[in-house]
Amino acid sequence: MVASRIDKRFEKTRAENRPAFVSFVMAGDPDPRTADAILAGLPAAGADVIELGMPFSDPMADGVAIQLAGQRALAAGMSLEKTLAMVARFRQADDETPIVLMGYYNPIYIYGVEKFIADAVKSGVDGLIVVDLPAEEDDELCIPAIAAGLNFIRLTTPTTDANRLPTVLNNASGFVYYVSMTGITGAEIKNRAAVGEAVNRIKAHTDLPVAVGFGIKSAEDAALIGKDADGVVVGSALVSAVEKSLENGRASLGTPQAVHNLVRTLSQGARSARS
Repeated sequence: MVASRIDKRFEKTRAENRPAFVSFVMAGDPDPRTADAILAGLPAAGADVIELGMPFSDPMADGVAIQLAGQRALAAGMSLEKTLAMVARFRQADDETPIVLMGYYNPIYIYGVEKFIADAVKSGVDGLIVVDLPAEEDDELCIPAIAAGLNFIRLTTPTTDANRLPTVLNNASGFVYYVSMTGITGAEIKNRAAVGEAVNRIKAHTDLPVAVGFGIKSAEDAALIGKDADGVVVGSALVSAVEKSLENGRASLGTPQAVHNLVRTLSQGARSARS
């Protein structure tokens, strides 16, 4: 397989001896125009890889912050088709920053798997994270996506034991996403040392980069996790920054800047991880 944008980006951060900073934002939050502005400014603020949430009405793995972000996006009329169009607009100005769509299988299933994969490739999507589709269902989406040139990023957790790990890693590409805790997004990491041990355990089974997400809220968190991880993923803190910037429930002039300022601070923490 030809090196993807994701491969190239992790090669770059590895050469710079730092973890990649991976930012999650919700497509269409708080409205499509503001979401476009947020997305467009992420690379300059320090995002190496962008995870773009696909709004869904029943996001069972997500905490309150991301649930509310999805609700705001859906209320503003966001859809999977419009999410792909959002990526296409981003690609008009940026052909290098990897974009990974993250979400749940239901919207993809309703859209139509074959059509979704074709449209995702056409729009400039690099990879997929589908949190509720297990490895046993690879024929459903994973294998067709890989055949079309999309990376399929797997989630591993503290409960993924040595017997389960090879199954989870089979057909994985791009990077491995280690969920640092059991539970939902937005909670606190209770044992950072255990996260480092888990990352090294996963690395013993794969050559893929390992990125860590869930619970990273500060530059200090990013620096500590980034000592072992190949990537540091932040989502809930960023969508919370959107919410805090709203005025009467609507985007303010400062909404994009609020997100970009936080990305700048957190990415600098990640960059300092090994210095």
